[in-house]
Amino acid sequence: MQDVYIDKPGLQELPQIKERISFLYLERCLINRQDSAISISDERGTVNVPAASLSIIILGPGTNITHRAMELAGDVGTGIIWTGEHGVRFYASGSAMTHSAALLVQQAKLVSNTQTRLGVARRMYQMRFPDEDVTGLTMQQLRGKEGARVRRIYRECSRKTNVEWKGREYNPEDFLDGTPVNQALSAGNACLYGLAHSVIAALGCSPGLGFVHTGHDRSFVYDVADLYKAEYVIPLAFEIASRNPEDIGSEMRRAVRDKIAATHLLKRMVQDINTLLMGEEGTLEITYSNIVDLWDEKKGFVRNGVSYGKEYDEVEDGFLNEQEQESEK
Repeated sequence: MQDVYIDKPGLQELPQIKERISFLYLERCLINRQDSAISISDERGTVNVPAASLSIIILGPGTNITHRAMELAGDVGTGIIWTGEHGVRFYASGSAMTHSAALLVQQAKLVSNTQTRLGVARRMYQMRFPDEDVTGLTMQQLRGKEGARVRRIYRECSRKTNVEWKGREYNPEDFLDGTPVNQALSAGNACLYGLAHSVIAALGCSPGLGFVHTGHDRSFVYDVADLYKAEYVIPLAFEIASRNPEDIGSEMRRAVRDKIAATHLLKRMVQDINTLLMGEEGTLEITYSNIVDLWDEKKGFVRNGVSYGKEYDEVEDGFLNEQEQESEK
């Protein structure tokens, strides 16, 4: 059956990132396009998934995706990332959903000044310690508090599930080399990283401009994902490990996906990033606009697509005089 060529949907017609299904992990299959759906085929058969309902598609080993499928993903704003086996290593990503650079400009402004950067970092830690005032703490003190909190959570989860915990140890080159609970943690963290990357890109922010993490092209991804690990990944990892399933990576991904959907994490993540960058009172959703302006040091911006500088057009006897400028208008 051939594709039915349909018109590209208008940006206003598409569901926002916070309203979509969190993610879909695929491996060892062919991804194509069937009308407005992503078509997924392997030896078991073919299924079609409405592309606009997905936040992100995570492509693992053995996946082949067609140009038509990528075209559809780009049209509806579905993020694409390429990963290693079990989704634990990030290789590349697709384009953003938004056409606005407003949040990106704000992010760059905040991260470029020590005091404003520290302010955002403190807001990130305040989310972990809602009942404490962290506004006067240094980054060293904040890291110490966070380290103690995470170690306590590991111990509590270990005690509740009777899963032995000897520390976070894993080999990014060999997923199966870790203990079951470390495998589950790796798989869960990878899902959270993919989701955070998708939301960051959809909002038009830079994955590389981090406030706590720095120097990596996904520093901001790690910043955002760390806000939710203790709530979404760690308890599930110990619970899944206690069951000792045959495919712990797949089991963990499904559990994380279900919890993300049940608790509306996508919507929360969008709101949290807005709050971090715009402040408690500020908010800025994805801008569905193709407008491009020109920067001006006095006015902020001026209209694009206008022929400026006619008053400087050279004629035989010099610049246009005022009367000629008026006639040009």
